[in-house]
Amino acid sequence: MTLIQLRRREEVVVSSGLINLRGKLLLLRGPSSPTLTLLQTTLNTSEAMRLLNVFIRCLSAIATVVVAAGQYSGGDTSGCGKNHLFQGLTQTRLIRSSGKHRAYGVHLPSGYDKNKQYPTILGFHGSSSIGLFFELDTRLSSSKYPQDSIVVYPNGIGGAWAGASYSKATVTEDLQFVWDILTDLRRYFCVDSARIYATGMSIGGGFVDTIACNATVGAEFAAFAPASGSFYTDNDANHQSCKPARVPTPIIEIHGGADTSVAYNGGVGEGGINPAIPAWLDRWAERNQCDKPNSQSDLYGGDVHHLSWTCKGVAGALQHYKTNDQKHCWASTEINFSQVAAGDKPTHIEASAIFREFFKSFTRPAAQ
Repeated sequence: MTLIQLRRREEVVVSSGLINLRGKLLLLRGPSSPTLTLLQTTLNTSEAMRLLNVFIRCLSAIATVVVAAGQYSGGDTSGCGKNHLFQGLTQTRLIRSSGKHRAYGVHLPSGYDKNKQYPTILGFHGSSSIGLFFELDTRLSSSKYPQDSIVVYPNGIGGAWAGASYSKATVTEDLQFVWDILTDLRRYFCVDSARIYATGMSIGGGFVDTIACNATVGAEFAAFAPASGSFYTDNDANHQSCKPARVPTPIIEIHGGADTSVAYNGGVGEGGINPAIPAWLDRWAERNQCDKPNSQSDLYGGDVHHLSWTCKGVAGALQHYKTNDQKHCWASTEINFSQVAAGDKPTHIEASAIFREFFKSFTRPAAQ
């Protein structure tokens, strides 16, 4: 059990590590045995304490459940009607996938109705991270948003996802993990199989693209939303032979123009060569049979550019936001962990709100 103690000296003890808010912020990092990593930045006390309070609330909500993943069955509703204690909280579930122990967090909305089928969002963390960090960073399951979805936070092997040169899992293994998560979710929770969505940050965003390009696993999702995506297309045959399950495949991406980790105009990244984001968008416009030209809106004095395509008669099936001044972080109007880590500031737009609204526009066709 994780031990958390809040002291007058503004310290928090988490197991054997120390988070010290006197000028510096320490965060839990790591895939299985979290260690503490120093973010080289300075916060004022009010900012630090606000972020810390979010951190404590999420940690205190964690429970662990061990299960065995079975055969996938699309549209399974056997999880409906089952009681759950952890409503409005996040529990960690352990499953076996590709012969390995894997873990993911699942957050049930407050007031969870066991007989109501819920939209379900899978959120994939960035490199050297875990699902909990992604939850804290994005606040996708926080009370600031309507409690109308199940939100899932998988953990990658070695703190990463398949696709990068440093990845510890193969594309096949990580796609199987997603498949097994969906099986487990449908068996134990009341999931609406027509409204399953994927989002992710950095390498997690790149892996969302990998899922979208896979006709089997990707077919289980209604829409995709990578952010600051590391699309290592040269490393991943699944990207190179991208064959989405249907056309159009709804997808939206947000990227910072000041991102030096995954440059907007492409180049060599930590895990391989990244395509320029405009080129990546062009590929999806071609796959989705989108009309030309796309529409563009310049917002917030020209700092934010919104691009939208109509694809096979579906307006907004492909969308993109470029924020000129944003670095490698999750776009948020309130300071978050990835902005602190990148030495950035709040943005004009809120990725979590934009993605949630985008998801509401799309359901998986009945034939799928």
